[in-house]
Amino acid sequence: MSSNSHPAHPAELGVGVVGAGRVGTALAAALRRSGHRIVAVSAVSEASLRRVDERLPGTPVRPPQEVVAESDLVLLTVPDDALPALVSGLVATGTELAGRLVMHASGRHGLAVLEPAARRGALPLALHPVMTFTGRPDDVDRLAGVSFGVTTPDQLRPVAEVLVMEMGGEPVFIAEEDRGLYHAALAGAANHLVTQVVQAADLLRTAGVAEPARMLGPLLGAALDNALRLGDAALTGPVARGDAETIAGHLAALQAAAPEALPAYLALARLTADRALASGMLAPPDAQRLLEVLAGMPSPPGTTR
Repeated sequence: MSSNSHPAHPAELGVGVVGAGRVGTALAAALRRSGHRIVAVSAVSEASLRRVDERLPGTPVRPPQEVVAESDLVLLTVPDDALPALVSGLVATGTELAGRLVMHASGRHGLAVLEPAARRGALPLALHPVMTFTGRPDDVDRLAGVSFGVTTPDQLRPVAEVLVMEMGGEPVFIAEEDRGLYHAALAGAANHLVTQVVQAADLLRTAGVAEPARMLGPLLGAALDNALRLGDAALTGPVARGDAETIAGHLAALQAAAPEALPAYLALARLTADRALASGMLAPPDAQRLLEVLAGMPSPPGTTR
């Protein structure tokens, strides 16, 4: 069986991709795996063209308007900030949108960004996979079992559910007005986690640890598992215990070795103290001593308070 051969789908859709980035190619590959046809893609950069060759071999590369014209389902998988201009541009150029499913995979946006296309008869879908993609061939396998944040008109809910399940995911419906909060929560959890982990690894190397990943892996795995299962009850460490002197020592060490890490440490320590206090884990007097230590820390050079 060739790489383009897949089981027949009883309601096969011709799928077009405008924006052959990491997400777009992964979603298209998942839809192709479930039996849909990838009819055309729009790609400009060398990286995108290479990605098409690797993940969607044999798929024609066309301008966006032609991709839409050839498709039953269009994936608009461009960066969040580029999405409004893309939709407006398709409408302004008279692209035939009526009767086509037009889907984006943005976490930030809901249906409002697709409203210009919907006024021309497009059927709008906001299907956001709650997963990080690296551009590797196994990205499509990462979709198995992940949640998709779904915002769609009521009449298209069944269609959205089927598409998400065909891609291997689980639909979770998000109200239009809640998309901003939804996406802020996800970005804060995943993107900032990467920053914190990489920064911790850098600090450990500075402290003489040869293999920071080996040291951090078991600790962070247990912390994440506990946090997801136990919530605030998973809080441990000097802030949750009220060890103000230990925190003061941390601040002094960071000030000396990595002052750029101080703002994040201070903000997270204050937030941790607030949550530990609210949950009853931290006594008010201990919380007060902690906050005094945190408030007394001078700002690093070049920052404002």
